[in-house]
Amino acid sequence: MNTLIKNKIHPQMFALYIAMASIAMMFAGLTSAYIVRKAQPNWRTYELPSVFWVSTAIILLSSLTVALALRAFKAKQLSRYRWLIIATLILGIGFGVLQYIGFSQLYHLPVPVRVDGNPSESFLFIIWGLHLIHIAGGLVALLIVFLRSFSKNILDSKSTGVAIVANYWHFIDVLWIYLFLFFVINQ
Repeated sequence: MNTLIKNKIHPQMFALYIAMASIAMMFAGLTSAYIVRKAQPNWRTYELPSVFWVSTAIILLSSLTVALALRAFKAKQLSRYRWLIIATLILGIGFGVLQYIGFSQLYHLPVPVRVDGNPSESFLFIIWGLHLIHIAGGLVALLIVFLRSFSKNILDSKSTGVAIVANYWHFIDVLWIYLFLFFVINQ
């Protein structure tokens, strides 16, 4: 019986997994609808700006830094943990800025990508906007764990909160890679 208790998933982590599954289903539904609608007339194609490749590298690097931050927290290396969380936060902000630049470049193409009634652009901006909201949520969570790292009893805390933030950030990373590859393949 004691072994079962030790192997139970934390309720907050379980809630995160349920939320991530729901978010994944939402994006799966949107990308499926994109494919179905793309087969119909009045569909515009566009080439994704190269800045999205750079933003992908940035978010992959941020996934590494958040994993190292969790490891540092568990090893009670507070200074290293703080630096890695702030690095993750800076990389995450950089990712968001690069996303903005990429979509701004799409908006300023010779035939601009705008939400003007064409379904291809509407899908693109709805999917990107929803992803941006999830990125913002991840950045807020990273900021909160960073600010909490200055608490007097932080080293006595369990790693559950940091693990939840790290898992969510990895999810954002995987979600972006899925969306990026989806748009590269389905242009």
